[in-house]
Amino acid sequence: MLTIENTFTEYPDIVSPKQMMQMLHIGRNKAFQLLKGDIPSIRIGTSHKIPKIYIIEYLNKQSARN
Repeated sequence: MLTIENTFTEYPDIVSPKQMMQMLHIGRNKAFQLLKGDIPSIRIGTSHKIPKIYIIEYLNKQSARN
């Protein structure tokens, strides 16, 4: 199981969609598709801020399914 203490330590606790794309090795379309349903984010104006813990929780859910 991934934890916040040992996963993506090189990234800040709150990341941008661009950083999330780098973390997950996905493109822009997939990133915004995930932000619309699978990964919660905080909208400030027109920008998304994603707590890193939500990305880790998403990955843990995906690994539990497989």
